[in-house]
Amino acid sequence: MGTQVHILNGDALKAQFPEDISGEQIVLRECFVDGPVREESLNELYKVRAVFLGISNDEYTHKVVSEFKKIEQIPNNAEINLWFEDDLFCQVNFWFTVHLLQEFKKTNSVFLVRPEVHTRYGFAAYDKAGLEKLYKSRHLLEELDSFQKLWIAYQKDYVKKLVEVSEQLYPKYPFLQEAVKAQLDRRPTETSEGRPKRVLREIMGEFDTTNFGPVFREFCQRESIYGFGDLQVKRLFDEILGDE
Repeated sequence: MGTQVHILNGDALKAQFPEDISGEQIVLRECFVDGPVREESLNELYKVRAVFLGISNDEYTHKVVSEFKKIEQIPNNAEINLWFEDDLFCQVNFWFTVHLLQEFKKTNSVFLVRPEVHTRYGFAAYDKAGLEKLYKSRHLLEELDSFQKLWIAYQKDYVKKLVEVSEQLYPKYPFLQEAVKAQLDRRPTETSEGRPKRVLREIMGEFDTTNFGPVFREFCQRESIYGFGDLQVKRLFDEILGDE
């Protein structure tokens, strides 16, 4: 086995990462599932993301872009392991990561490491021995062009293309379709404000509360496919309260 590089889906996984798995660790500190992503160039995208996240360009560069730069600098002889879960939050970040690898013209062998089954806890449900087991069963990705197309389709909101590519990949990657369905369901229409808001309203009605804590916990239980954190759910929650 050659040199290993691990691109992780957040600092929480980095904190629990097994010492026995060697290699450089790169952390993706973004939430592309939330906010604007349409900019063509990476530099313009980074500027827009910094504004959306409410931080300075310098801070975004230091915390986020610095990790992207590490991806660009991965040596050609290294094997790249992408540690991402099945929920939409992780999947969008995963598609973007593949997009970066393609943009940087990486020719490395690329592997996907993911939980055996989707749960709301993701990698957090595994101890270090469990993570080592997942790593040993990693899957070689041979369809990087297609995963990049998923990012572009998501970025441009090309619904037909998003569905088409996920269907093409379905035989080997059936988990994609549920994430894509979650993305389609969250889009507002003339008759619906989207699945996340609808479910939040249902929970608020059932619990008879506008207290964010219990509503957030129940949303994560019912809609774990979204993988939303408190910031994403709070934004939707506040929009609902603002409508009333």
